[in-house]
Amino acid sequence: MSKPLIWIIDEEWPDYDVEKALLEKAFPGCDLRFSGNDYGADLDAFGSEAEGILCQVYVDMPRETIERLDRCRILSVFGGGYDRVDYRAARERGIEVTFVPGYCVEDVSDHVIASIYHANKKITAYGPALEAGLWGAPAVKDPVRRIAGSTLFVVGLGRIGGTVARKAKALGMDVLAFDPYVEPSRFESLGVLPVAWEEGFRQADFLSVNAKLTAETEGMIDGAALALMKPTAYVINTARGAIVDEEALVDAVNGGRLAGASLDVVRREPPCLSDPVFHCPPILVTPHISYLSEQSFGELRRRATENVIDVLQGRPVRDRVDSK
Repeated sequence: MSKPLIWIIDEEWPDYDVEKALLEKAFPGCDLRFSGNDYGADLDAFGSEAEGILCQVYVDMPRETIERLDRCRILSVFGGGYDRVDYRAARERGIEVTFVPGYCVEDVSDHVIASIYHANKKITAYGPALEAGLWGAPAVKDPVRRIAGSTLFVVGLGRIGGTVARKAKALGMDVLAFDPYVEPSRFESLGVLPVAWEEGFRQADFLSVNAKLTAETEGMIDGAALALMKPTAYVINTARGAIVDEEALVDAVNGGRLAGASLDVVRREPPCLSDPVFHCPPILVTPHISYLSEQSFGELRRRATENVIDVLQGRPVRDRVDSK
């Protein structure tokens, strides 16, 4: 295979210099094609002939698409998740599905800690007080509980959740966690207290959502769970938007039953900016950028491309979905 057709489906990267350099070195003269997220016409025109596909984490790859990939050997996702890929359909056709786990652990966990500070210190909220001539204690309506000694409840104690827990412990926070899929020794090694689902919500001053999106976890943080939380508590979601019932979250915040939230992910991505979550001031929404740093961006692009190269050159690939 000297000149495979390799298809990149993406609307996010500013350029593809990293991918092009690696692919052209591995396969001189290879046929590189590019499409946006709405790739249907290109699937008809040439996509079925692609031997390797790189796609953005937002791109839907349903069974109907995968069954038309007549020559594809590898579908490589630019991301730490693969919930929009029907990997079972891919496996049936002998197509490897890969992702890039662990590339942004430090970055996402930093974002969680930054969100805790943002919620607690409210550094950007004092413009009205200054305009009113308030200075010192009169500018603070309700003093907050300091971060040291506050309670963080981590849902999902994998790579990112564990790193969030470690960093929170370093701040002097009490860290509770819920994860039925990890060994008890992991809680112990991190100095984290395992708790029942309901108890974690009751005790939390901050909730960090770090679970994978699956059929089981979709919508699991619902109105009933949020109703258990303190009215002073904050929700932080850097995992997947669909894990949290967005309607219930907005309702709880607007009703004064929850102080606010910091969301780097929302239910619909790319988003619909008319959704209520974007019009609830105590909810801070950032545009799914918690994973981004110079280092993580480079590693993501390099590893995703190397996964394609490894499969097409017949080498073992370390980031296979079904090996995780």
